[in-house]
Amino acid sequence: MKQKLLLLPVILLAACTSKKMQYPVTEKQDVTDTYFGTTVEDPYRWLEDDNSEETAKWVKAQNEVTDAYLAKIPFRTKIEERLTELWNYPKIGTPYKKAGKYFFYKNDGLQNQSVYYMTDDLTKEPVVLLDPNKLSEDGTVALSGTSVSKDGKYLAYRVARSGSDWNEVFVKNIETGELLKDHVEWVKFSGTAWYKDGFFYSRYDKPAEGDALSGSNEYHKVYYHKLGDEQKNDKLIYEEKDKPKRLFGIGVTEDRRFMILSKMEGSSGNGLAVKDLSKKKAEFIALSKDLKSSFAVIDNIDNELYILTNYKAPRYRLVKVDMKKPAEENWVDIIPESENVLESCAHIGGKLVAILMKDAHNVVNVHQLDGKFEYELKLPGIGTVGSFSGKKAEDLAFYSYTSYNTPTEIYTYDFKTKETKLYNRPKVAFNPDDFVVEQKFYKSKDGTKVPMFLFHKKGIKMDGNNPTLLYGYGGFNVSLTPGFSPRTMVFVENGGVYVVANLRGGGEYGEKWHKSGTKMKKQNVFDDCITAAEFLISEGVTSKEKLGLMGGSNGGLLVGAVLNQRPDLFSAAIPQVGVMDMLRYHKFTIGWAWAGDYGTSEDSKEMFEYLLNYSPYHTIKAGGDYPAIMATTADHDDRVVPAHTFKYMARMQELASGKNPTIVRIESKAGHGAGKPTSKWIEEYTDIWAFIFYNLGMEM
Repeated sequence: MKQKLLLLPVILLAACTSKKMQYPVTEKQDVTDTYFGTTVEDPYRWLEDDNSEETAKWVKAQNEVTDAYLAKIPFRTKIEERLTELWNYPKIGTPYKKAGKYFFYKNDGLQNQSVYYMTDDLTKEPVVLLDPNKLSEDGTVALSGTSVSKDGKYLAYRVARSGSDWNEVFVKNIETGELLKDHVEWVKFSGTAWYKDGFFYSRYDKPAEGDALSGSNEYHKVYYHKLGDEQKNDKLIYEEKDKPKRLFGIGVTEDRRFMILSKMEGSSGNGLAVKDLSKKKAEFIALSKDLKSSFAVIDNIDNELYILTNYKAPRYRLVKVDMKKPAEENWVDIIPESENVLESCAHIGGKLVAILMKDAHNVVNVHQLDGKFEYELKLPGIGTVGSFSGKKAEDLAFYSYTSYNTPTEIYTYDFKTKETKLYNRPKVAFNPDDFVVEQKFYKSKDGTKVPMFLFHKKGIKMDGNNPTLLYGYGGFNVSLTPGFSPRTMVFVENGGVYVVANLRGGGEYGEKWHKSGTKMKKQNVFDDCITAAEFLISEGVTSKEKLGLMGGSNGGLLVGAVLNQRPDLFSAAIPQVGVMDMLRYHKFTIGWAWAGDYGTSEDSKEMFEYLLNYSPYHTIKAGGDYPAIMATTADHDDRVVPAHTFKYMARMQELASGKNPTIVRIESKAGHGAGKPTSKWIEEYTDIWAFIFYNLGMEM
């Protein structure tokens, strides 16, 4: 009798949702574009206007439908309670040393934003240097970057409001705690690099009224700000007036010997130029001929730069460039390209620490400065290593390690004694040993071997009945390596199998893997995802009735495209902040920078037709039986503007058969994800898991 009573709320919910859902009526307008002689309708273009009263009314009406649907799920409150419990543990970032002091981030558990601490002795109680939770009552003002001056006297910090990519820079006197009058605005895609009595930064001109969150970002410039000056007096350091869609960044080496100029036009690859600051009237010397390959200066020893690059090395190599003879024929390979991807490199303790990626997880090798291999550093398991933090003249270093069942742990490593010590292991509300992380490989449609990670409870039976969530990204050279999240634990501890597929388009196997999922090869990414779903079903992990799909940003595009091509494979889907209109994505904010991965509808007839063939907004079929869909976006997302999701869901609600819910969750005072406060993360994932649990037949 007790079991029947437990089932009653779900039966009632099914009765409430069995009828075709009623959605707000979305006006259709007669708007068309012509591409190479082909006319394409865009009836919901009016939703691109994020400032209009009509769009605001549409958002309100959609959220009311979504809130009503979610409110009827009986275990939603339990999910929120457990998610909060799992989230509530102390989280510490990797300490780094500057001017004799250590700096690190820490979150006590449920603080909306992590607090920035400082200490001169890690065995003593640290002092709060900056608490971003005091910058706003609701936690929506976040720290997006910090930079300590070389002498340790000043902190330049960047803040972002409501999740926007726009930053403001402030300066604090570390010794006195005084907030200086310095205030720099309209900063975007920039760091802050200290030099002498000020810092370099990159910005755009102030946007026109109403264009801040959707207008195209053009004419990036590098400036130098001298402490105490007003921003209007900042010195313009670099610009290219004939290249409106180019990004610039300037940094300096630790010894202040060289200025490093990086130029970008897309999502991968950059130009690199170097100026010797020890010489008066020195000019920039270009080390790359174009912007097709990636270059990153790791360090310098006197006149020699150590540079990590995938130029003529798709899986990256470390080269040494003598700036007295910088021509390419004089470059020396220090760590040559290997079968594994050289992800990063650091100069610590007189050694080179190389973090490599092997089948989408990390290994760490230690080399001499001439590149000679010494040894591999043993790691706790299959996981991800954060960048090593240390000084080239000191033996002690810090690094982080995490995996799907391992919350981020901090370790110290002594290069002299070769001893690893655990510095911090968080206490969490579950037993990591109750769960397992395994890796499998499957063949995609064209025979390409693709890896995937499966995270689940120990001892579950692969009988086809496991609720399973497939997550993917597949783009922009981004690698999905194992990492812990309290969000995932809620699903897994309730019997779910969380699967991450390392699709082409990512960086798991270097630049060739990336390029094989771009432009006219983008369908490979969708095929990799579709065959991953088929593999999970054929292997008995799950069934179509128990399988969900989720991805964010470029991964949201993945979800939209795959659902339109194979809606029969899934029962639920969450496209998060997705790129859904592939014909117009490049017309908003920084969208033009993605053309290297996607191509644009204006490139050629062939490219236009290819994009139109998979664009989620344009390929929804009338009367299609789509799985339950809850798309998510946010009103301050100026990376992938919410219009993508608005238009996609308006058309989905218009054309889908209506057998399953197609709802949209629109967050306020939030952006693409960076800087989102803990409270909003918990609220969002409470709703996501409630939707997933219910539509995959799970209970809690």
